[in-house]
Amino acid sequence: MQLILTRRMMIAAGLSFCGTRVLGAQRSYALIDDSSTISFIFTTGGNEQSGTVPVRSADITVDTANLSRSIADVTADIRNISSGIFLVTEAIKSAELLDAANHPIVRFRSTRVRLGARGRISEGAKLEGDLTLRGVTLPIALDATLSRPAGTPPDDLSVLYITLTGAISRSAFGASGYASLAEDTVKLDILAEIRARA
Repeated sequence: MQLILTRRMMIAAGLSFCGTRVLGAQRSYALIDDSSTISFIFTTGGNEQSGTVPVRSADITVDTANLSRSIADVTADIRNISSGIFLVTEAIKSAELLDAANHPIVRFRSTRVRLGARGRISEGAKLEGDLTLRGVTLPIALDATLSRPAGTPPDDLSVLYITLTGAISRSAFGASGYASLAEDTVKLDILAEIRARA
């Protein structure tokens, strides 16, 4: 099974991208759990399997005037991870992989937002940051896109949708167990909805 950063987590991470350039300032956003999904995808025996992990906390600030000042700080609790298969879930939480007993919290802190074409996130961007998993902190980069609900005006950034995709090496974080059963690369696929706080 591969090391995973789940949908919720990276979701929050993605939140830091929000927005297009409009007159604005720093705004704090909240993650909407019911409309957000954080998942990880790993390959075992040639077949892809997936799982999820809930977000524990998310602190997201978006600067619509200068996206480079936007930040995201998100944590998730590995003890609540689920793959849909009991034995697989227990293996993921074991000391050979994520070691949930000793390192229950996964944390992502954004460090940089690299905008896409014409300086917009809606046209593709990169979210860079530090991921702490299993007590190891390493930089990662995720492809990100951002959009508004259909029919909303360009300057309405009260609700935003974020998509984050990428991959990590589980062994780089020390989760090297079950190497003969699961590939090293773990894909991340995150869909998130965030709403501006009042």
